[in-house]
Amino acid sequence: SRENLEILDLATGTGDVLLYLVKANSKIQSAHGIDLAENMLAIGYEKIARLNLQSQITLQKGDASDIPFTENCFDAVTIAFGIRNMEEPESVLKEMYRVLRKDGRALILEFSRPKNPILRYLHTFYLHAILPFLGAVFSGDFKAYRYLGETVQAFIYGEKFCELMKDAGFQNIKAHPLTFGAAAIYEGEK
Repeated sequence: SRENLEILDLATGTGDVLLYLVKANSKIQSAHGIDLAENMLAIGYEKIARLNLQSQITLQKGDASDIPFTENCFDAVTIAFGIRNMEEPESVLKEMYRVLRKDGRALILEFSRPKNPILRYLHTFYLHAILPFLGAVFSGDFKAYRYLGETVQAFIYGEKFCELMKDAGFQNIKAHPLTFGAAAIYEGEK
């Protein structure tokens, strides 16, 4: 367990993952987030300034498949619910590996699919019927929520995703299912 950790969050959006990690772990010295959506980053800047964390957390425009940092500079790289939307998840994983220090860790939180066949059926029904309906009711946008369900169903998960991580160079790869397998945290070390 190192001190003075430097971390990077990809597809950081409004910086919520970084804010949570910095509050939860006093060993984090600096936290950086990148995202292509400048309007999301602007909201993140406001949150960080409101909490007076500008000296510890920085956000910038950047592409997860071409990370704007040199190799071997982070102790941990995270991405939450973003990798399934990347055109080439393999190149994102390779970039994560590149910028990690030796023994650094990648943590990837992503939707998954339950192993239990009954739960998997209910999960699929929820993604394709309930979620788009609720999205339409509360946001007026049926298509966006249907798209979410489709990307979750189409994205690889479990052992197949662990294989992608292995191909990118990671070792000691583990998948931790959450909420009965509806999501998972994948971790791997450099």
